Order: sequence, then C-alpha cells, then structure tokens
Amino acid sequence: MSKSQIEVIATTISGSIQDWGKVHKIVPLFKKHGREDVTLHAVDSHAEAMKLTHELIVKGSRTIISAGGSGTFNRVLEGCIESNVELRNITLGFLRKGSADLIGKSLGMPDDIERAVEVFVVSLAEKRIVKCDVIRAVSGEKGIRPRHFVGYGGAEIFGRVPHYTENRFIKYYKGILGQLFGDLGPFFVGALLSILEKTVKQMGRKKTSWTITVDSKVVSRGYYQAMIIVNGDLGSDLPFAKSVPLGSGDFYLFAIRDLGLLSLPRQFKHAWDSSITDQPELWGFESYRIEKSLKIEPDNNRTFPVNVDGSTMICRYSATFQIVDHINLISK
Repeated sequence: MSKSQIEVIATTISGSIQDWGKVHKIVPLFKKHGREDVTLHAVDSHAEAMKLTHELIVKGSRTIISAGGSGTFNRVLEGCIESNVELRNITLGFLRKGSADLIGKSLGMPDDIERAVEVFVVSLAEKRIVKCDVIRAVSGEKGIRPRHFVGYGGAEIFGRVPHYTENRFIKYYKGILGQLFGDLGPFFVGALLSILEKTVKQMGRKKTSWTITVDSKVVSRGYYQAMIIVNGDLGSDLPFAKSVPLGSGDFYLFAIRDLGLLSLPRQFKHAWDSSITDQPELWGFESYRIEKSLKIEPDNNRTFPVNVDGSTMICRYSATFQIVDHINLISK
C-alpha cells in the first residue's frame, strides 16, 4: 500500500442528520480537486474505526483522515498508537462530521464538506501540519488499558457526559439535537443529564473528595463539580487555554469546585463564556499548568469515569495523565 494514499475513516451516523449525508460526497469531492488516491472506509462504531486504522497503518498507510466527531477521531488516533508505528511519521486529519469536534475547529477545518475537502487538498499539497502532543491516561487499578487523547478530557460531570452522548441508540437523538442546536447541542444535553444523575446519586451518600497532584506536588483537595483537561487552545467552545499551541509540551487542568447545586448553573454559564476566569474565587474556579504529570484521586474506592476526547475510560483509585508523544495534524 502506498504511503501517499489517503485513507478516510468515516462513522456513518456521527453528528447531525445533515452530517450523515456527508459520507457519500467525500471521495467525489477529492476527485473533483484532482486527488484520485483517496479511499473511503465507512464504519458503524468507534471500535471498528480503531481496528481499521490499526490495520491500515500496519499495511503502510501514513495519511489518515477521520470523518466524524471527537469520539471517532480519538479512536482513530488510538488505532495509530496500537500499530506501534512512530506517531511522528503519521499525518492525521479531522473532517468535521460530528458533535463537539473541537480539534477540527481549532485546526481551522470548515464544517461545510465542499470547503473542507478543498482545505485538505491544499493543506496536504503544501504540507500544512501542526505538531500536537499526545496525552496518556492511566488508571490506578492494574489491568485497565491506558487511553490516549490529544484534545480534552476530564472527570466528575465532565467525565460522565460521554455516557449520554456516545452509545449507539443515543447517536440517533444526537443527530436530531445537532440538527436543531448545532455541534454542542448533544454535549449540553449530556451535561444536563450528568448533573441530574450526580444530584440523585449524592442523596444519602457521602460526596467524593478529590486530591489533585501536579508534577508530584499536591496542589488541592476538596469537592468538585467538574474537572476539565485541555491540551491547548481549543477555541471559543472551550475557552480556557487561550493561545496555547497543541504541541506546547504542557497541558492544563481547569477545576470547578462544588459550591452547591444552586450555584452550578451560574458556574457553568460563566465557564462557557470564560468570564469565570475574571472572578475565579467567587465561582470556585482553579487552573493548573502541568509540565510532567497530573494525578487525580478520589477518597473512596468506587470506580469513576474519565472523559477521553468524547469517549469513556473507567478508572479506580486514581487517574494519571502525562504527555508521551506527538502526532502531526493537518491544519488549514
């Protein structure tokens, strides 16, 4: 297989109903712009996307485009990692066809399929790439497979959101929500359901207290509503690590303390318009820059979900994050 061959891996029902119709247009649009070396692979699940990516990389492919949302992109990335080929030799693209596609937006990729393909053709010809750090997440319980991501992660409410946005049945209501409310519609519904679930579960049982350790130093302990990990500047939809390159060699934790259920709506409102950074103490907002490693530990032995670029990793005892490699991403 030629290393110059472009392999596009598309999940069939990612994103809005309108996005579902993008798949069959991909190859013809590449041909329209003179690229005859594009092969489309349509898959029905993230697991299939990961397996197929692994197989293609092992056979010699080095340019992969993920056509889906952040969950699809993450599993394509992990397929690259599972191949044991040097990530620095792989070029990965994000064709936006899903929800919460923050990496795609930050790379300047248009949502319109015709414009997006045109950008890919030009960017590949001119070798426009961005170096992006890869973060590994490891559970404190042995036997749990480590996960990798390049965009965002998190725990507590943020860690539970993928449960409500990434199973197969929910893909269909995501399509409707995405059509009605845009890319972040499914995320906000998932966040609301996560908040309701957390509220119900806390009735009659002790809250979880967390210890946060940054670069081997304990920096905070307490109760949190959400912990958000970002690799760098992911744009206006997650406006915290502004102007930080995705390949900066460090990453960030932004934590929102539990100030009670009545304060939560205002905390999230101020978080998503970034005004929470103007009065961090008032809204229980904390930020930490991580150079080497981040460790979050609950004060109980219950399992807890970690959000890994829109998919779920179940951890126990602790979760540790650190940069382990970098990969080349196609940019505008």
